[in-house]
Amino acid sequence: MTENEIKLKAIAALTALRGDVGADYVSDLLGEVIPTHFVVPDTADPREVGLAVLDQLSDPLSALVNGFVLAFEAVADAYDRMDPDHSTDAILQALALNIARDVD
Repeated sequence: MTENEIKLKAIAALTALRGDVGADYVSDLLGEVIPTHFVVPDTADPREVGLAVLDQLSDPLSALVNGFVLAFEAVADAYDRMDPDHSTDAILQALALNIARDVD
């Protein structure tokens, strides 16, 4: 799967969540970007196996995060143009403060 295809999966997942499609569908959709098989050297020690798996996971997960960020930036820019009295920066700061107050 290409980087752009993975970014599209991230955008599709966000769209599905906003459309009340269901968490199972979204989970399946995002699961499609994770490799189902990993190539590791047959002589590798546990550390090498872990690094090989991590290396094969890092590109798709990075593309997925980039897709979420790209989608957020597009929505935030559109929102800021529509409602300049309540910027996305202020909304994010309020969210961060709420999360900080709810520390377990």
